Amino acid sequence: MVNTVHYAGFWIRFLASLLDTIFLALPVGIVIYFLSDGHWFDFSQYQDNVMMAMSANTHALDNQPTTSLKWELIFEVSVLLVTMIFWKRWRGATPGKKFVHIKIVDAKTLQDITNTQAITRSFGYIASTFAFLIGFLMVAIRKDKRGLHDLLAGTVVIYDEESK
Repeated sequence: MVNTVHYAGFWIRFLASLLDTIFLALPVGIVIYFLSDGHWFDFSQYQDNVMMAMSANTHALDNQPTTSLKWELIFEVSVLLVTMIFWKRWRGATPGKKFVHIKIVDAKTLQDITNTQAITRSFGYIASTFAFLIGFLMVAIRKDKRGLHDLLAGTVVIYDEESK
């Protein structure tokens, strides 16, 4: 009997990403913010900008909040490490992917991804973003539903039939 591969499309991956932002990146961000003693970014400037924008002030974005590059890097590396821990523990899934029953696998073997693939894929998100998000939109167009980050890392996102 031949197993058919069911590629995860754009919207299911978008939902998984949104869930990961809420359940993975946000908690890490809150911890980093408090560890930085509020020095990661100037939250009060964000509040001022929101208040100005709500009052239809055309200068609401004239003053951008200052951020600490050191704490931003600590946040980014922390999210990467936590994500890689989930990928290893849950065989290619993060909390969001696990919730919607999809996982990341090697594109050729359909086996677990390596640490090198995980790191390459994470940096590939940067390329997918800086290419005017085209790297992500490729998922909606390609038959194999691979984005630029998947192509760079040699990965593919599929439905996890075992977790259903």
